[in-house]
Amino acid sequence: MLDHGSISVAETQGEDPPVSLMIPGVSATIGVLQRVIPEIAPTDIPILILGESGTGKEVIASEIHRLSSQCKGPFVKFNCSCMSLDWLLEMEIQRTGNGGWRNGTVLLDEVSQLDLAKQTLLLNLLPDREREVSGSCLTSRLISTSTRDLAQEMRSGNFRDELYFRLNGICLRIPALRQRKEDIPSLFAAFLSKHSNLLGRQQPGIKNSTMDLLLQYSWPGNVRELENVAREIVVLGNDELALSGLAVNDEGKPPAEGSSEGTNPKARSLKHAAREASREAERHLILESLERTHWNRKQSARELQISYKALLYKLKQLELEADKKSGGRC
Repeated sequence: MLDHGSISVAETQGEDPPVSLMIPGVSATIGVLQRVIPEIAPTDIPILILGESGTGKEVIASEIHRLSSQCKGPFVKFNCSCMSLDWLLEMEIQRTGNGGWRNGTVLLDEVSQLDLAKQTLLLNLLPDREREVSGSCLTSRLISTSTRDLAQEMRSGNFRDELYFRLNGICLRIPALRQRKEDIPSLFAAFLSKHSNLLGRQQPGIKNSTMDLLLQYSWPGNVRELENVAREIVVLGNDELALSGLAVNDEGKPPAEGSSEGTNPKARSLKHAAREASREAERHLILESLERTHWNRKQSARELQISYKALLYKLKQLELEADKKSGGRC
């Protein structure tokens, strides 16, 4: 039996999932999802999915829909940050003529982005046990996502408590990718296969040094960023080119816990080489622009399409001030 509220990854244990899920991974988190999703999917309990941007909340929502009794109905994503709830109600009425899909799923994406007025409107559209379902009620299965902690938003007065408890039938918290790096190899293999098939390319092989770098990186963009890198490798056919941006984006950050950087010199040298190559290319472009503008830094900033302050920072970072010509202008 499922309890109301968050599902604890650390405490949940059980046998292998009876249903095959399209969510690759070997971590404890994924193991919990593989066991829980087949249990909650056939119910009509509203589900709240919390996690950082890019952690795969929408993928999990679509899996719940796929395994639900509503799977033959529509799966409609509703972006709460840019659309009005009137639009959603109008769509429901037009589709069924009675105000409800009754056999579909509505994903309320980033529900925390609704202001208090729209939260009140949404609350009025949701059926409850105290009143009969009418033509103005949403009767689809509801799944909501948020990058913010809605409980904290509720305590801060930014989210209505009635709406929070109506949406939070079951809460799934999805950890950031940096907190479950053991999932990276299986996720990456799945993404390489997916995009190789989509692009009609042969799936590239991945060197051990490449995987070491993937495991070291902090992944601020989470699973979405990992998939973008996999797609880029398939397109370019060159993992070092695709990974050079990772080294630059992660520059200055300490090695992740459990990182092999200190014990794997090949992984360290690949990351260092990619970082240096990027710095050298950046230095070359800036120097070329400065030469063309006779070291007029404001003009160079406009030419390079960066702010003046950003250029000054780059000059200091790349130690280019020492190369400044004596006749240069600011």
